[in-house]
Amino acid sequence: MRRPNIVYFHTHDTGRYIEPYGAPIRTPRLQAFAEESVVFRNAHSVAPTCSPSRAGLLTGQWAHSAGMLGLAHRGHSLRNYDQHLVHTLHRHGYTSALVGVQHEASGAGASTKTIGYHEEVPTADVLAPARREAAVSYLRRRHEQPFFLSVGLLETHTMKSADWLFGHAGGDERWTAPAPTMPDAAVTRRDMASFHAAAAQVDQALGAVLDTLREEGLSDNTVVLVTTDHGLAMPGMKCTLGATGTGVMMMLRAPGLPGGLAVDSLVSQVDVFPTLCALLGIDEPDWLQGQSLLPTIEGRSVRDETFAEVTYHAAYQPQRAIRTEQWLYIRSFDDQNRPNLSNVDASESKTLWVNAGWADQPVPRVRLHDLTFDPHERNNLAGDPATATIQAGLARRLDRWMIDTDDPLLQGPVPPPARAEQPA
Repeated sequence: MRRPNIVYFHTHDTGRYIEPYGAPIRTPRLQAFAEESVVFRNAHSVAPTCSPSRAGLLTGQWAHSAGMLGLAHRGHSLRNYDQHLVHTLHRHGYTSALVGVQHEASGAGASTKTIGYHEEVPTADVLAPARREAAVSYLRRRHEQPFFLSVGLLETHTMKSADWLFGHAGGDERWTAPAPTMPDAAVTRRDMASFHAAAAQVDQALGAVLDTLREEGLSDNTVVLVTTDHGLAMPGMKCTLGATGTGVMMMLRAPGLPGGLAVDSLVSQVDVFPTLCALLGIDEPDWLQGQSLLPTIEGRSVRDETFAEVTYHAAYQPQRAIRTEQWLYIRSFDDQNRPNLSNVDASESKTLWVNAGWADQPVPRVRLHDLTFDPHERNNLAGDPATATIQAGLARRLDRWMIDTDDPLLQGPVPPPARAEQPA
C-alpha cells in the first residue's frame, strides 16, 4: 500500500473559535470531523502572526530559526525554502498542489517558483466557495502518486472592502456574543455575526473536501490536518502572546489514529512536521525543532513547555513567551509601554476601544500568569514576591531557548528587511 495522501486544510485567524472547542458558533462539519479525529485542545502556534506561524508549522522550526520574522508580503522570507515541508514530501514520491492561501512567500508565482509546489490550482475568486470547488476538482482527478494538497482559505480573516468585517453577511447581531476580549455592544456583536458567517463558509468547504475524499475512495488512505494560523483578528487576540493569540484549533485524522480523542497535553504547531514524518514512516530532516505528537495519543506528554514570538507584524513589536501547563511568561524587548495599535486589524470593535482611550492604556514589559487560577490571563503576577522564584525560572528557560535557537533579538533590535513596508 502506498503512503497516504495528505490534505492540509487551513484558515486565517480562527483561533479555537469553532464548535469542537466549545465556542458559541455552529460548525457542524468541523464538529463531525472532530469526532473522527485526534483533537489537540491545548495547541499553540509558534507566533500569533500569519507568516511566522505558517513558517513554524511548515518547516518544523521556531519562526526566527526559519528566518520568518514578519509578514511575507512585507519583505520577510524563509531562510531556506528547501526546508519547506513540500520538498521533504517530494523526495519521498509525493506530488504537491496549492489551492488558495499560502503566506510563506510573496510575489507572482511564489507558490511554485519560490516555495516549490508542483502546482497552484486556479480559483475563480478569493472566497471559500471558489476555493472549495477548486479543491474538489483536484481531488476528483486520477492520482498516480500520493499527493499533498494544501487548501488555504482567506476566511476568517477580515476583509476591508466588504460591508461586513469578515466578508460574509452575518445574522441578527442582537443574538450574537461579542469576541471574548470585547465588551457587549452593537458594533462588537455585528463584527462577530460576520465572523460566524465566515466560519460557516469554512465549515462548508471542509465538508465538501471530506465528502469528495469519501466519494473518490480516498478517505481511508489520506491524512487530514485541520488548523489555523493564530487567534481572531480582534483587539487583545491576534498579535498577542496569550492564549487568545497563539491558541489554535488543530485536529488530525489519519489511518491508524483513534477518532474523537481529545488530547489535553501542551503541544505546538512546530510539532506537526515531525508528526507527519512519523505517520508516513520517513526519516526526520535534521533541522526539525519539534517532536512527534504520536505519544500524546497514548497519554504521554512530549513537551514541558512551548514558545511563541512576535518580531514584526505591521510594525516592530519584539516579544517572546514561554508557556507551561501552569504558567505563561511574556517579555518585551523594547521600551514600548502603550498598545501598538498598527498591529491590530481595523474593525468597529477596535474603534470602540480606541475611542475609549485604548492608546493610553499601559502595557507591562513583563507578564506572568498562573494558568490554573487565571486561565484568561488577566492577573499579572510579574514582580510579585510570592512568585519571584517561578518568574526567575521561566526567564532563565526563555533565555536558554533564545540562546539555543540563535534568536536575533540577543544581538539587539532587529532591523526590518530591505523591502519592508512599514506603517506611517
